[in-house]
Amino acid sequence: MNINIILFQDFETLDVFGPVEIFGKLPEYTLHYYSLQGGIIISRQGTQVVTEQLPAEDIDGIVLIPGGQGTRTLVSDETFINQLKIIAEKSQYCLTVCTGSALLAKTGLLKNKRATTNKKAFNWVMSQGLEVIWLKKARWVRDGKFYTSSGVSAGMDMSLGFIADHFGLEKAKEIASNIEYIWNSDQETDPFALE
Repeated sequence: MNINIILFQDFETLDVFGPVEIFGKLPEYTLHYYSLQGGIIISRQGTQVVTEQLPAEDIDGIVLIPGGQGTRTLVSDETFINQLKIIAEKSQYCLTVCTGSALLAKTGLLKNKRATTNKKAFNWVMSQGLEVIWLKKARWVRDGKFYTSSGVSAGMDMSLGFIADHFGLEKAKEIASNIEYIWNSDQETDPFALE
């Protein structure tokens, strides 16, 4: 199955490459990198990634949407949001990290669904989807085919949670051990949550 990572200028590096490290451990998954126009996309930290152009209709498999400073302007890009809506709607699963949930919320697909996001940007993200049921204390949330996670490193916790849901808890623990990562496996409690 394909993991289709949607990139944009000024994405947050760990939002992408934390989950990539985890999903890349499974031979069942093939990783693909897309952006609206294709070409080289540069993260907030200066990492360059060669991307394919986002197709006009849908892409097969799982969609991963990172966050980062670039989301602040991208929420107002109607072309991007409309294309993201088509792709996310037709995906088998759609995962967001950090403020990537603002982009997904802007499509309307999270309306009346439970979701979370980066605790340091929580109010701004909430303003992008007023009809979303935002959970402040969650590390990550699953609602149907949508998985949303809190800030930056929480994408790794969510990715392991996704693997636990689909491949079993032991597989998730095995991957966490192999990358020497201490998995915050309690999805309902984010130590960075606002009081």
